[in-house]
Amino acid sequence: MTQYDYIVIGAGSAGCVVANRLTEDSDTTVLLLEAGNPDTKSEIHIPSEFMSLLGSEVDWAYFSEPEPYLNNRKMFCPRGKVLGGSSSINFMMYVRGNHHDYDHWQSLGNPGWNYEGVLPYFKKSEHQQRGASTYHGVDGALSVTDIKPAAVVSQRFVDACVSMGYDYNPDFNGAQQEGAGPYQLTVKDGKRHSAAAAFLLPIRQRSNLTVTTGTLVTRLLFEGTRAVGVEYLQEGKLHQVRVSQEVILSAGAFDSPKLLLLSGIGNADYLQAMGISVVADLPGVGQNLQDHLLVSVVYAATQAVQPDITSNGVEAGLFLHSEGDREIAPDLQFFFGPIQFLPSGYAPAEFGFTGAVSLTRFQNVGSVGLRSLDPNDAPMFRMNYLQCEADVQKLVAALKLMRQLLHSNGFDEFRGKEIAPGAEVQSDEALEVYIRDACSTVYHPVGTCKMGTDSMAVVDSELRVHGVEGLRVVDASIMPTITAGNTNAPTIMIGEKAADFIKASRTRQTLMTQYNIKNPAHLGYLGIGDREW
Repeated sequence: MTQYDYIVIGAGSAGCVVANRLTEDSDTTVLLLEAGNPDTKSEIHIPSEFMSLLGSEVDWAYFSEPEPYLNNRKMFCPRGKVLGGSSSINFMMYVRGNHHDYDHWQSLGNPGWNYEGVLPYFKKSEHQQRGASTYHGVDGALSVTDIKPAAVVSQRFVDACVSMGYDYNPDFNGAQQEGAGPYQLTVKDGKRHSAAAAFLLPIRQRSNLTVTTGTLVTRLLFEGTRAVGVEYLQEGKLHQVRVSQEVILSAGAFDSPKLLLLSGIGNADYLQAMGISVVADLPGVGQNLQDHLLVSVVYAATQAVQPDITSNGVEAGLFLHSEGDREIAPDLQFFFGPIQFLPSGYAPAEFGFTGAVSLTRFQNVGSVGLRSLDPNDAPMFRMNYLQCEADVQKLVAALKLMRQLLHSNGFDEFRGKEIAPGAEVQSDEALEVYIRDACSTVYHPVGTCKMGTDSMAVVDSELRVHGVEGLRVVDASIMPTITAGNTNAPTIMIGEKAADFIKASRTRQTLMTQYNIKNPAHLGYLGIGDREW
């Protein structure tokens, strides 16, 4: 049976980074398994075509169970099924989140995950068009660029925010996140710069990296409580492959917990009821599901306002604290662009623009489970969006503010009829009905294999799965709490940080073997500390 040093499951935002960094050592062999196909679909690489990818053959196109607080609607939740994962079908927005997000992660028992600890990894990945600074890097593989030319109406949105007293903020990823300004995208030379384009394509020639597409991993293989390989399905046949060091699970917030459960890691009672032998009793697997929710206000435009082909159509935004507390992350994120992001049932105009609002902090959590024992079946999940009435009222107030912004003088020459929710929808009660009927996900599921030390944690602060050996989870599922903003940049950062953990672990192992040391703590006798890994 073929054996590799490391097997990475999932060639998404984190998996591509891990595969890149581990194969920098020519003596380290890595097998990268991706259920989807190569990223050859032309629309992937054209920023303005992102909407055509949703529901296509490069999308898992998941649906939630009926959401009890959204009139039992099943929520559409796209996830990338292609090299690059969701970074190949997303909106390409580069938003790191708030400094307080990461300080909070550390306060939950995760040393090294505060903002000071993660900033170097954001910078490591980044090739920032604007140049190097305290907050930005230029030597990384991932191209981060301004939207040029941005639509006139996008600048008018920023002007409207400033006229209402909000700070102008040209960099949501800099000293502060609050305020209004332009978004940056992961675009290079006018094309989408996915994790596959940035981290995988440049290294495909490495002889120590094997990339296999069209491979659905069906279970992890264990000897006792040590992960020793994986089983996968390819072209109708089952294959097994072994690992000498570690298995790295990077399948995302829905599929990472699904695979853990199928492999016997999860709530013991649940697993036994499903007829699955228990490898490790971890009740937190599949719990703590979090995702941002979005609701939009859409206007017809009196003249052409279409975005450039190199724009994703979401060009400007605003982060704010609705309750004024800047000691925590903002609770609202606004999006604006010269596109019509319409809820189902609303007919588009010839031209239009959209202002959308999203809760970045909320009180509901959901969960992920198994639909059956068949690995081909989609995971079963429910988000419990808008379980808390206070969150609904916050969105009502945010929609009112968005309308105010879009009725500022700067929009007078562009603003036509309000398409959604419609000018007749004015009362708080009517807006609440619209929100529950028309809201959608912002495609940011996280948290289902959360990092921490409490009884519901799935991985430790080095992303090793509790209760087993040789297995880490490295993707957005390890976030204990969701970040304030889009989640692709944080997921890439997680991949960067995890790669260093994995390398350090192997270095420790090598030294222990070399010097016949049984206890890792005794490495200090050699004058080598953790800071030197």
